[in-house]
Amino acid sequence: MTGQLAFDLPARAAYARADFFPAPANAAARAAIGMPQHWPHGRMILTGPPGSGKTHLAHLWAAEHHGTLITAADLDAADLPALATGPVVVEDAETITSEPALFHLHNLMDGHHPLLLTAQSPPRDWGLALPDLISRMQAIAITRLDPPDDALLAAVLVKLFADRQITVPPNLIAYLIPRMDRSLHAAALMVAALDARALALRRPVTRALAVEYLGDGPQT
Repeated sequence: MTGQLAFDLPARAAYARADFFPAPANAAARAAIGMPQHWPHGRMILTGPPGSGKTHLAHLWAAEHHGTLITAADLDAADLPALATGPVVVEDAETITSEPALFHLHNLMDGHHPLLLTAQSPPRDWGLALPDLISRMQAIAITRLDPPDDALLAAVLVKLFADRQITVPPNLIAYLIPRMDRSLHAAALMVAALDARALALRRPVTRALAVEYLGDGPQT
């Protein structure tokens, strides 16, 4: 890819249920986290590559179960006893900076409220050093989000363009899918970049514009 520029994405992140696209790539994870009453010991870890939808699912779960969402990096400064009075989502668990804080939260919630953790990888890859925390994290059930398939990427691209009031031809979507990283984040970046280029050139968003942007054709 040549001539790429970096563009700021819209500041608002849409985490409503209507903005989440059910697909085979996320079906197993949706089913697993949707039934916290069946989680072993009330714990679950949701893993998946960057941009696979972990944060979106975490927000939906927290809203549905009246839970609190916190990043692992913020646990050290949190009021853990207050946090543990209801369901909790700990995002980006592999970035934990205070292992005692996660250990303490886990113990406070044990048998009382469900605890959902999100991460890119399973606990064995987090680099944990606290033996008691390692044993507890490795005992938690894991469900995984797979990279989006073509149908999901297509639906997301169409929705992202529609959010910008852009109606695109089907041949554009078919052209983009095999030429982009397979993640929802990559889809957002692509849509933002093509929209910015179209505005700069005062042209519609078309397959021809994408060909030029991706370096498969002449630049204008």
